[in-house]
Amino acid sequence: MFFCDATRCQCKKRDTTSPWTPLNRIRLSIDTTPLTNETPDSVRAFWFGSSADDAAVAQQYGKLWWAKNDEVDVEMRVRFDVPVKAAMRRELDDWVKTPTGLLALVLLSDQFPRNIYRATPASFQADDVARSFCLQGLEQGFDRQLRPIERVFLYMPLEHSESHAHQSRAVDLFTQLFQAVPADQIELFRGFLTFALRHRRVIERFGRFPHRNAILGRPSTPEEIAFLQEPGSSF
Repeated sequence: MFFCDATRCQCKKRDTTSPWTPLNRIRLSIDTTPLTNETPDSVRAFWFGSSADDAAVAQQYGKLWWAKNDEVDVEMRVRFDVPVKAAMRRELDDWVKTPTGLLALVLLSDQFPRNIYRATPASFQADDVARSFCLQGLEQGFDRQLRPIERVFLYMPLEHSESHAHQSRAVDLFTQLFQAVPADQIELFRGFLTFALRHRRVIERFGRFPHRNAILGRPSTPEEIAFLQEPGSSF
């Protein structure tokens, strides 16, 4: 077996200072590769489209937002799985500097996982991250710089929380929003307020959302089991 004697070896030493050593080439590749091709504007456009009319947006995109559709879930998984995970790991926090960027982060960490990972624990795993983005946006007053329909989704992480305090704040925010919209949108935003009130009532009654129990492996109480038999008990 041959051992190189470092005191006498004439072997050519590796130049570790060159930027083009194999290791540095890998580092440069990592440093310059974007985490996702999506942008705040592309995320926003996917969820809201391009119409300037909030009522038209809700009518056109309501099925995307609320209906279960396996094809849509697959489409979103293919397109958004990478940016969703990046948002969860706080790798897109540069986006928090603008209202649109922060809204996109809320969508990626709150709404999109509910489609991409539907009926699995992963659908709720970024809820804490989403709430932190939501609360940061509220602290900075970013919600006031968004359209009413966009504010609905900025507030959603509070409505999805199993905290009494978060639920109360969600109801307050949706009440203020309902009171601020134009007359021709009152019924639309009354619906959003009604849902916020329903979410709060469930948390006041059970301290959690019973429809999540099976997904999260939580045993349900007899009262919760009876409640889950009622129409509209799952959101």
